[in-house]
Amino acid sequence: MSPTTEEYVDPQHAAHARRGIHKPALIERLRHTFQMLADPTRIRLVLALGAEELCVSDLARLLGVTAPTVSHQLRLLRHLGLVRPRREGKLIYYRLDDPHLTHWLGEGLEHLGVRPARRRAAVGRGAAQGSASA
Repeated sequence: MSPTTEEYVDPQHAAHARRGIHKPALIERLRHTFQMLADPTRIRLVLALGAEELCVSDLARLLGVTAPTVSHQLRLLRHLGLVRPRREGKLIYYRLDDPHLTHWLGEGLEHLGVRPARRRAAVGRGAAQGSASA
């Protein structure tokens, strides 16, 4: 006979596990965030931005894709609040707006036996000025 919702084999463990299962709306937001990271181009963008603030043209050249492709992917990441733009003259620089992304991907890389790149200290280009929305 299998346990029903009232007949757990270990009710204390089941009650503890139940507290870790969040409301459906939160689970959906979490799913969507991880789904955003399921695309190889977006992973590469996040890894690059985890190491350095960059503009679209530099990101495109670095990743070997077109500027419109980078812009599209950044728009998706920006919509979720994962990246933030900063205007400097005619250029818009992007940086990660969620330090958890670097941590998650760094953990994933370490799991695969790869040492992730670390963000260098912010120097020049107004990095200490904060960010302005574009």
